[in-house]
Amino acid sequence: MRYFVSGEQQRKRLLNTLVLLFLAYIVLLWLSIGLMYFHRMELTPESVIAYYLGSEEQFTQPRSYEGMLEVSHFHLFAMGMLAVTLTHLMLMTEFSIPLKIWLSITIYFSAIGDEAAGWLVRFVHPYFAYFKIAMFITLETSLATLLIAVIYSLIRARKLMVDNS
Repeated sequence: MRYFVSGEQQRKRLLNTLVLLFLAYIVLLWLSIGLMYFHRMELTPESVIAYYLGSEEQFTQPRSYEGMLEVSHFHLFAMGMLAVTLTHLMLMTEFSIPLKIWLSITIYFSAIGDEAAGWLVRFVHPYFAYFKIAMFITLETSLATLLIAVIYSLIRARKLMVDNS
């Protein structure tokens, strides 16, 4: 009864709707991450090496230090904000604590690893292309898992709110 008198139930529905809309936006971001990767590279070490070290066959230059620094500067901030937002939302779900910890560690590790991998390919050794591919796949998978988990929980909570009305 308190929810109806205070309007709290409406606020919860509104917050739930706003978070779902935000997550729909993040799904588009997730898709664009994949599309950008596959526009530049494939899931082959040769394509990753060619992207970072250049290719005589494709007439491309190696990635420059300054160019990579600019991309890393933006990505480190943006992916950090995305990770903290999604993991924060995931903390409010009913999933187990071990799953929440595992997903949180995975998304942070893969986001940092994905960013570091390009630098490693370019300035340390081309064999880090395997690491780049693994971190990209892990990042995309962990982002998708977090999105699905939070969306599922919100839709389930929304259904419970409607059923209890």
